[in-house]
Amino acid sequence: MSICPKGRTSKSKKNKRKAQSWKIVTPTLVVCSECGELMQPHRACRKCGSYKKRTVVEVED
Repeated sequence: MSICPKGRTSKSKKNKRKAQSWKIVTPTLVVCSECGELMQPHRACRKCGSYKKRTVVEVED
């Protein structure tokens, strides 16, 4: 047995629900503990290659 909707969903109700996926969200940025550069959290820094005060990636200048 499948689910049967009680009534028709209006165009405005449907479009309001679809509009939520088009929002643009700015990424969260934190300051690197080694070099002070802005970076995304829980990722190695692109400038110095450190993560949680340890060098995990060798970075070429």
